[in-house]
Amino acid sequence: MSQFQWAEDDFALPAGVSYLGHSQPDDGETYVMYHGTTTLNAQLILSTGFHQSAGGMLGRGIYLSRDLQKASRYPIKHPESDRVVIRVMVNVGKVIAINYQGHPLQKTWHAYGFDTAWVPPNCGMVRSGLEEDCVWDPNRIRIMNIIKPQPLPYHCGAWGYM
Repeated sequence: MSQFQWAEDDFALPAGVSYLGHSQPDDGETYVMYHGTTTLNAQLILSTGFHQSAGGMLGRGIYLSRDLQKASRYPIKHPESDRVVIRVMVNVGKVIAINYQGHPLQKTWHAYGFDTAWVPPNCGMVRSGLEEDCVWDPNRIRIMNIIKPQPLPYHCGAWGYM
């Protein structure tokens, strides 16, 4: 059971930016997305920008999600108290849906002119069932802010003592 909660501060989105629903991102649009990492890595990203991962389920790129709860799980097996989520704006460019394991373009999508690979929710590719995005070019990503986990208040037993 988590000892932390992940929540965003209420804020107004910049003009032309939206949260992404459960449908495929529209080509050329800009969306709010999230990247989970460690506190140290977040500082490096803030100072030098995002860099492509060497590989992963969708090959090289920067892995993001529109789902804050999914991003807050990363890095998996790292203490939650040392995780942060970087909130970003992403111009997705040309998008391809990679919706099953073994898709012919699963790791080569960029070579075919796509800027973002999108894994739909509940398609069987991600154990959590949550969506995932992989953006090829770090210049498509603009950092907005850092979200840190907030400790939950301590409750002792079923009697409601604090």
